[in-house]
Amino acid sequence: MIPVTPRVWLDEREIEETFVRASGPGGQNVNKVSTAVQLRFDVRHSATLPEAVKARLERIAGRRLTNDGVIVLVAQRFRTQERNREDALARLVEMVREATVAPVIRRPTRPTLGSKIRRLEGKARRSGVKATRRDRPGGGGED
Repeated sequence: MIPVTPRVWLDEREIEETFVRASGPGGQNVNKVSTAVQLRFDVRHSATLPEAVKARLERIAGRRLTNDGVIVLVAQRFRTQERNREDALARLVEMVREATVAPVIRRPTRPTLGSKIRRLEGKARRSGVKATRRDRPGGGGED
């Protein structure tokens, strides 16, 4: 089990890793060794995640989520297979950790008396400025 938070874990058996050839620098090994990792995690069929976390995780995953509900992460930042595996797993754990945080529901509040007064004072000031522009005789306008 891979700990995400004190109450949420990921089962290693639900994570599938395949190794592919990485693009970019790699020297002589670039065309011979499969160092990039393609990590796949089936969100919808995961037995370890609560339903609310699954729903938020699908939203967070965005375009990395397939139509079948599988998150696909490709890690090829490093030149070794092991570091790329760690990187992909760390990114998945971070996504799940982000999904475990429930969004704070906004409670509608009413404006305070002070804020109403400040708003009305600002409106009165502005209307006074516009009124002085209106009352000026011969101050431009029609030609």
